[in-house]
Amino acid sequence: MTSIVVVGGGIGGISTAYELEAELGGQAEITLISNNTYFQFTPSNPWVGVNLRQRKDIVLELQPLLEKKRINFHSSGAHRVLPGQNQVELGDGQKIDYDYLVIATGPDLAFDEVEGLGPHDGYTQSVCTVDHATQAGEAWEKFCADPGPIVVGAVQMASCFGPAYEHAMIMDHELRKRKIRDQVPMTFVTSEPYIGHLGLGGVGDTKSFIESELRQRNIKWITNAKVSSVEEGLMHVTEVDEDGQDKKQHDLAFKYSMMLPAFRGIPAVFGIDGLTNPRGFIIVDEHQRNPTFQNIFSVGVCIAIPPYEPTPVPVGVPKTGFMIESMASATVKNIKALVAGREPTDKATWNALCLADFGDMGIAFVAMPQIPPRNVNWSSDGKWVHMAKIAFEKYFMRKVTQGSIDSVFERQVLKFIGLKKIKK
Repeated sequence: MTSIVVVGGGIGGISTAYELEAELGGQAEITLISNNTYFQFTPSNPWVGVNLRQRKDIVLELQPLLEKKRINFHSSGAHRVLPGQNQVELGDGQKIDYDYLVIATGPDLAFDEVEGLGPHDGYTQSVCTVDHATQAGEAWEKFCADPGPIVVGAVQMASCFGPAYEHAMIMDHELRKRKIRDQVPMTFVTSEPYIGHLGLGGVGDTKSFIESELRQRNIKWITNAKVSSVEEGLMHVTEVDEDGQDKKQHDLAFKYSMMLPAFRGIPAVFGIDGLTNPRGFIIVDEHQRNPTFQNIFSVGVCIAIPPYEPTPVPVGVPKTGFMIESMASATVKNIKALVAGREPTDKATWNALCLADFGDMGIAFVAMPQIPPRNVNWSSDGKWVHMAKIAFEKYFMRKVTQGSIDSVFERQVLKFIGLKKIKK
């Protein structure tokens, strides 16, 4: 029987494992490896960071869910991928053989690349994981009892800017509800060349939409920013000009800070010649397949996508949930073809659909394809986005619980905004 191993238990990994079971359950032994015992719905972490959600609301234990699907599960994580031996070495020392491997791990969070950054050995919070967001929520309550300046944003080489904007706006909304917004100067610090760039050159009118929201909410911003270091209560930021030359130094005092870090590949794959790029991201072709090790596929944040354009401060390219699910579906179809003795032909759409909640409203954008030039380049804002993101959270948690993943919700949202032809 064909052995297929999926490394990663997030949106990309669970989507791939479920679809593999649906397509090849009788022909393949499927194993999922994660460094957590649970699935977490990462898009809700900005809400957890201000206690609008609790950990229990967005976490599901994987073992009982996977048992129902007859998917093997190991929660000790991947210590090292061994492509030459077609094995994955686990954190507990076991080695798992595979015929096909899907890497869907998400990123390693590179807090160490900026001195003083991060929730463990640093002075800033994070919403990248549910545990980080829970810690941020605890710090948030202490902050609200003794408010002061906030610095929020994303450092150089970050590639996921949406949660930074979300967290800034949600904090603003919550502070107003608590009647203490007047005591909290806020500064948004980002490596983007302009507000709303998002690592994508903007989508639709995201620049104007988000700038307008920041102005209305009295949130100042610094773009083209490199965070040099962070110490307790003080962030050192270098603002550069269009040529990347130092323009201005900022020493920003804060009582609370949430800064998204740079991403890189996880240690289990980092430095494997032919598998990863210098940052440790998995190299894939148009079929999500690694060109060197052709029985290895990859989906999600861990794949290598070159930056859309040169920027004064380096930024990465985001991978949204809709895009990740599309990668998962293409990967499953291509592995199914290989098992049947055919060559892979399926390609992911790489379209971006994003719902960013801003407290009581939000901004949505659709980029088809994600990287310009695009066939669709659309963005809009309103209270409906806030409601749509809540609906998406409930939809996805229910789908994981029930044991099937598809793109019904995304297709309905796209239909709602008037896009009539959606490639599944």
